[in-house]
Amino acid sequence: MSKVPMTVRGEGLLRDELRRLKSEDRPRVIHAIAEAREHGDLKENAEYHAAKEQQGFIEGRVKEIEGKLSHIQVIDVTAVDARGKVVFGSTVELLDCQTDQETTYKIVGEDEADINAGMISFSSPIARALIGKNEGDEISFSAPAGDKHYEIIEVRYV
Repeated sequence: MSKVPMTVRGEGLLRDELRRLKSEDRPRVIHAIAEAREHGDLKENAEYHAAKEQQGFIEGRVKEIEGKLSHIQVIDVTAVDARGKVVFGSTVELLDCQTDQETTYKIVGEDEADINAGMISFSSPIARALIGKNEGDEISFSAPAGDKHYEIIEVRYV
């Protein structure tokens, strides 16, 4: 499997979630299972079945995160000399040429993307159009809502 790009922040969030799952959630569920076992008949014990289901979810998520962490390539945009170009991890301020509205996006890995927080995946149509461009350049791309045209106002590496 090839390496998947991720920002330093994204890696930190995954590692924090993994730590929480292993050191807090897993022990809590193990305790809940043990407590439910003490109540007797496991066939009709709703608490036991709920705890076992939650344990399965936690173990699945732990495996998923460990798998992701083993295949990521962490890119620290502050250490990259991009010379004003839009690259993975950069924050880009854009002007919509059709509405004159300004918007800001940070280009991140797929697992980190959250359009409501202004974080777009590097594989999204807008990010693909932006990567490699400079401040002052104009981009065009097709979006589900139709063709879009933006001007790059500023590129930041934070």
